[in-house]
Amino acid sequence: MANLYFHFPFCKQACHYCNFHFSTSTKNRIPLLQAIHREMELRADEINGSLETLYFGGGSPSLLSPKQLNAIITRAFSLYQLTDSPEITLEANPDDINEAYLTGLREAGVNRISLGIQSLFDSELQTMNRAHNVTQALESLELVARIFNNFSVDLIYGMPGSSLQTWEYNLAQILTFNPPHISTYALTVEPKTALHHQVKKNTVTLLDENIVKEQYDHLIKRLDECGYENYEFSNFGKPGYHSVNNTNYWNGKPYLGIGPSAHSYDGHAQRSWNLANNLKYRKAIAEGRLPTEREQLSPKDRYNEYVMTALRTARGISLEKVVDDFGNQYALYLEKQAEKHLLNHFLFWDGDYLKVSKSAKFLTDGLAADLFLIQF
Repeated sequence: MANLYFHFPFCKQACHYCNFHFSTSTKNRIPLLQAIHREMELRADEINGSLETLYFGGGSPSLLSPKQLNAIITRAFSLYQLTDSPEITLEANPDDINEAYLTGLREAGVNRISLGIQSLFDSELQTMNRAHNVTQALESLELVARIFNNFSVDLIYGMPGSSLQTWEYNLAQILTFNPPHISTYALTVEPKTALHHQVKKNTVTLLDENIVKEQYDHLIKRLDECGYENYEFSNFGKPGYHSVNNTNYWNGKPYLGIGPSAHSYDGHAQRSWNLANNLKYRKAIAEGRLPTEREQLSPKDRYNEYVMTALRTARGISLEKVVDDFGNQYALYLEKQAEKHLLNHFLFWDGDYLKVSKSAKFLTDGLAADLFLIQF
């Protein structure tokens, strides 16, 4: 088992682009934390081997106190086998941070912060309905950079009304803090979100895709010049600072998800996920039941999933792994599907590995879809 993930499903307010499971009600946080502790106990036998990472996501896990986080970390160490120096990451919002809180996190055992800056323009933060402003973002960055050696900054590109110049401003400002890791995401319209409703009502106009691509291409060039390694489509790390949690996920290692809506994967062919309902989750755990649904992946599903995740990484798709895990028929299919993209130089072979060329990185997900197996 590689990763242990905790989903804390509470937020101060709803970001307009977010489709993760969360509640803005402050009630029942303590009973839910108690349920998380109990679920850890119920699922202790699901972990084989040592955990390399603990990751607190959500939601807004920075609403948890250092004492509450330390209680979860301590319980994890008592229930599971962990490596000598596991990566313990907390997703944090700028408006939740002050010096005492960050010092408390470090003392509680957190050794990596993922800071949700998203933008350094108040107008863009307001469009997203983020709870913080630019002043808080910059203050939190200064504190995190001073207190933590290992931290990451989240940014969103492709914002309505943005340009290459505004995107470069975001990057330039962030780079003055020399973060060892940066994660970037294109603004995406997810179903049943406030942003989806706004786009349908024409109150928000999405950015032209060519401008979004221009911003992504500039990101690749800019961070490469600054010594960052683009080890996965959205993730950039200085040498020695690639996220262990992210790397394990994209390499198909197993992970166990604790909390409502959290997902798990056994590293082979089974996925599972908890109910995305806080009350039903708590009720099931109180009765000693796991509120979990499971799915057995077919060889075709596993192949498609491997193609999608591996092509997003700097390492690429291993033909040898395809042969070993799925058979020669899958490898021949992959080679045939890749032919046209080799000719147009979107894909290339680097020894055994099929990779995306730098000029075509923005098209990665579409290229992966072209390599999917529908049926033989």
